[in-house]
Amino acid sequence: MKISVIGAGNVGATAANVLALKNFADEVVLLDIKEGVAEGKAMDMMQTVKMMHIDTKITGITNDYSKTENSNIVIITSGIPRKPGMSRTDLIGVNSKIVKSVMDEALKHSPNAVFLIISNPVDTLTYLALKDSGLPRERVLGMSGLLDGSRFEYYLAQAIGCPVGDIDAMVIGAHGDLMVPLTRMATYKGVPVTEYLSDDKLAEIEHATQVGGGTLTKLLGTSAWYAPGTTAATMAEAIAKNTGKTLSCIALLDGEYGEHDVCAGVPVVLGNKGINKILELPLDEKEKKMFQNSVDSAKETNAKLKDALK
Repeated sequence: MKISVIGAGNVGATAANVLALKNFADEVVLLDIKEGVAEGKAMDMMQTVKMMHIDTKITGITNDYSKTENSNIVIITSGIPRKPGMSRTDLIGVNSKIVKSVMDEALKHSPNAVFLIISNPVDTLTYLALKDSGLPRERVLGMSGLLDGSRFEYYLAQAIGCPVGDIDAMVIGAHGDLMVPLTRMATYKGVPVTEYLSDDKLAEIEHATQVGGGTLTKLLGTSAWYAPGTTAATMAEAIAKNTGKTLSCIALLDGEYGEHDVCAGVPVVLGNKGINKILELPLDEKEKKMFQNSVDSAKETNAKLKDALK
């Protein structure tokens, strides 16, 4: 099993490190355009392998895509991160060109790979990667719902005063301020969280989840990386091991939830070919409206793609 991570910044390096720690891949290739960065980070990680009982080989490469040849999974994190005051949409001009170029190069050397898009605005860049590559929708997916869900679970656990692992919650929709935390379906040890928290507190948590990325950007001065990198590695693990796990990921919708030709976060069953199946949840009217608003925002961003790529 070979996995290539394109982009050795904070998110990409974290993804590579977590992949190595999970210890299921034969090799993780970390590639960056900046001379020496990927090599240095890979060397640093490799100097932990005995202490951490890692068998995975980590290879750092400067801009030589031939070294990614025959990857089973390619994770694309390339692009500029958000800074305080920036929205994810503000990144589209630069990041769309970067992701298009990376996708073209990676596909030449790994024509059978599953591609995970991490770069923002991720819904639109997943859509771009699909359209530009011509690959089936099963093999190109984006990261958002699992990350957003982990933030939702964190806030719920903080409010209830329980371990995060005891919370089960999901977020769907586009990765932005209109994402849809599914509060009605969230549980603490099988009991609805609505039994523990007031409507006002739940509304506060929903909002905190929706702006969770922006909150971290203000605190850090740049985009978060530990949770996003770990999320990318977790998605890759589910695909590589053919687990059949259901995770909220960005997928191209073709009739699901009444939507066509747009990418958004929905629960998908993952396997070694990528997306095995998209699950349709029984949303109530409020959730349907929120999902529609979220998807409409993704469509608006998609409309800016043409200008961004000129």
